[in-house]
Amino acid sequence: MPTESRLTRSGRISGRSDLFPKLVSMQKLIDAQHFAVYRLHGSGLPHKQRLVCELDNWGSANSVVGKSFVEAYGEALIEHVDKSLLPLMWNGRDSDSTAETPDFAAFTQRLKPHLLPFAGVAFPVRLGAVGNGYTVFTAKFMDLSSDMIVELHGRSCQLMMELLSLDERRSQAAEALSEREIACLQLAGDGRISEEIAEKLGLSVHTVNAYLGSATIKLDSVNRIQAIAKAIRFGYIS
Repeated sequence: MPTESRLTRSGRISGRSDLFPKLVSMQKLIDAQHFAVYRLHGSGLPHKQRLVCELDNWGSANSVVGKSFVEAYGEALIEHVDKSLLPLMWNGRDSDSTAETPDFAAFTQRLKPHLLPFAGVAFPVRLGAVGNGYTVFTAKFMDLSSDMIVELHGRSCQLMMELLSLDERRSQAAEALSEREIACLQLAGDGRISEEIAEKLGLSVHTVNAYLGSATIKLDSVNRIQAIAKAIRFGYIS
C-alpha cells in the first residue's frame, strides 16, 4: 500500500464536485467505463448494515445499475470489509467480460462471477464507523497490473478521507448555523438586499444584518459574499 505521506499530500477540497475529477482520473488510468463510491451505513452488525452510494457516474440508468450492483454483491462487500482489505474483482456474464490481474492475483479476492453485465474491481477502505466503504470501477474488460492496483487502492483511501472531511465540516457548519441564519443566507444568495429579506421574513433590517453577520463569522468568512459561497458549497443553501 502507498505510504501515509503519499495519501495525505493532496490539497484541501471544498465540495463533492472536487472529487469527481479525481475519480475520473482513476477511471482513465485503467480504462474503466464507470465508477461509484459506496459507504457502509447502519449499526456494526453486518446484517444490519447497508451500502449507500455517495458518488457515481453510472449515467441515465444509475438507479437501475446501482440497485443491481448492491443486490448482486452488497452482502459480500459488507462482510469483506470487516475481514480484509484485499481488493475484490469479478467477471461479468459474457465469457469475454473479465477483470484480471495476472501478476497480483494472490493479493485480490474473487466475487461470484456472471451476476452482472460488466466486470469490475472494488477497493475496500476501512477508516472507522463512518469511513468504511469501497470505490468501484467497472468495464467490459480489465487487465490490471500490480502497480495499478496499488495506485488505485491508495487513491481510494485518500478519496474516502476527503469525503469524511467534507462531512465533518458540513456537520460543524450545520450545528453552528441557526435556521434564521440559513434563511437569511438563502435569500441573500438569491440576490435580496437586507430590506427585502427583512420584509420577507418579518424581521427588522437590524436583525437581518445581525443574522448575516453571525453566519459570516461562524462560516469563517471575510464577508457576506464568501459566507454565501461557503454555504452553497456545504449544501445548506442552493
